Amino acid sequence: MKARAQLRYYKGSPQKVRLVADLVRGAGVTSALTCLKLTHKRCARDLEKLVRSAVANLEQKAPGIDTGRLVVRTITVDPGPSQKRFRAASMGRVFPRLHRTCHVTVEVGEREK
Repeated sequence: MKARAQLRYYKGSPQKVRLVADLVRGAGVTSALTCLKLTHKRCARDLEKLVRSAVANLEQKAPGIDTGRLVVRTITVDPGPSQKRFRAASMGRVFPRLHRTCHVTVEVGEREK
């Protein structure tokens, strides 16, 4: 049995979010939550909430499931749309800026025997 949760249009670049996602991919849920709680990156708190949401979705599907046997099966970070902004520069010029977003998907399931 598996369940998933999605975080869409997260305001953070996919490259930076993937650094944190790689830490918990394939890990047990309890160790993944501990790792995310102790990570000093801005997106770690939101990924922790996302993993908790996936676990809650699985408990909703199958009540009474043992959460100690759950593992983070997949966690993917895909790029979302970029907001195009600009920064004023001298002599009437502008420097473009991209405020990147991403979509994160977490899938939680039981550990394989």
